[in-house]
Formats: sequence, C-alpha cells, structure tokens
Amino acid sequence: MKVIIGLILMLGFASLNAKAKQIAIVIDDIGYHQRDLELLTLPGQVSYSILPHTPYAQAFATLASKTNKELLLHIPMQALNGKELGPGALTLNMNKEQIQQILGTALASLPQVKGVNNHMGSALTQQSQAMRWIMEVLKKRHLYFLDSRTTELSQAQNAANFLGVENIGRHIFLDNITTPEQLQLRLDELKQHATEHKFAIAIAHPYPETIAFLRHVLPQLSKQGFELVPVSKLVERKYIQLAEKY
Repeated sequence: MKVIIGLILMLGFASLNAKAKQIAIVIDDIGYHQRDLELLTLPGQVSYSILPHTPYAQAFATLASKTNKELLLHIPMQALNGKELGPGALTLNMNKEQIQQILGTALASLPQVKGVNNHMGSALTQQSQAMRWIMEVLKKRHLYFLDSRTTELSQAQNAANFLGVENIGRHIFLDNITTPEQLQLRLDELKQHATEHKFAIAIAHPYPETIAFLRHVLPQLSKQGFELVPVSKLVERKYIQLAEKY
C-alpha cells in the first residue's frame, strides 16, 4: 500500500513539474579569466559552457562540480565571418578523423560535462556530414547537443536526430546588446516563450553587465512562476513530450 501511495505522489509531482514554466540559462565562453570562477555564485541552476584548453577551464569545472552546476563543452566551430576560434577548434578543412580526435580530446579534458554546444559555428554547423561526425562522438559518450543556432541554416539538430543524439535548440540570445533596457527586453522575450511553450533556453555571456543583471533578476523568477533548471532537464522534458505524442 505504501508503495502504491508513493507512486501516486511521484506521478502527481511529475505531472505538476511537467506543467511548470521552465527556463534554462547557459553562460557561454567560460575559461579564459579567473573572474569566471565568481560566476558560480549566481543564484539558481544556471548552466555553464566551458571553452576547451583555456587557462581556467579545469579549475572552473572542478569547482562547478562541487557546487552541483551543470556544465557543457563550448566547442569552437568555424564561422562565416572568419573570426579566430581559439584552441580545440573544428574547421571545414578537417576530415572525420581529425574532427573526432579533436572533439574527443576536448571532451576527455572536461569529463564533468553533460552536453556540448557550439562556439560560433555559422559555417560548420551548415555542413551535414561534419555534424554527423560530431554526433557520432556524442552518441558514444551519451551527451546531448545544444544548438546555439548561430545560423538559421544549421544542420546540427538534423544530424543529431539522424544518429539518435538527444538535442535541443537555443531560443534567445540574452545579451547581444548589454544595456539594461535590452537585457530586460530579451529576458521578457524568454519568459514569453516559456509561457507559450512551457520552456525556453537562453544563452548569455560573462559580460559584467550581463552578470550584474542576472544577479538582480534570477531570484525573482520563481515568484513570477518560472523555474530555473539545467539544460538537461529541458532535454529530458522534450523527449518525454515526444514520447507522449506517440
């Protein structure tokens, strides 16, 4: 009898949780500066995406694990604008072996990560074959892919779906413009999306203006009816919803 009651309570909790308006916020570009370590004091379940082979990548990952923060690998990918990519970059002129070896090395250096998202990548993410090579690595390691969607022509999620890699896409860039007014406008768009679709994902960056803004607004989210969750929770939610449809 106790077991049955427990199951009923668990199912009831799951049902309530499924109805919550959930938001995930990912801070990209982590690892170059010691001040990045201070970002772990942001309130709530913020997720962080670490650039591989950067000076503070290891220290950040170690500290984040101790504070139960979700981490992603922020893998640099070739952009259309030709910007410098940094260490561990994946480019159009690489073959399958090179891409998979470089990605594998980056992942091995940060075993704490639960997923991967692209740093830049407006050129590489348009290439179906390259994205399939990347997804093969993620499939073997049971990692999800968050498409930063730096181009509307991205083939990343198509490639992930083809290979059975759990994936999800970014909805809002929070801080393309870092004035308080624009930050608030993007946050309002994020909350509106979560209200309409029950979940939303934003990507932000470790700009001082962004961090000050988040310290102010994050504690207010729960009072406004939103739940701040790690990205993996929204990935899980997506596939539960898909399973329910079929």
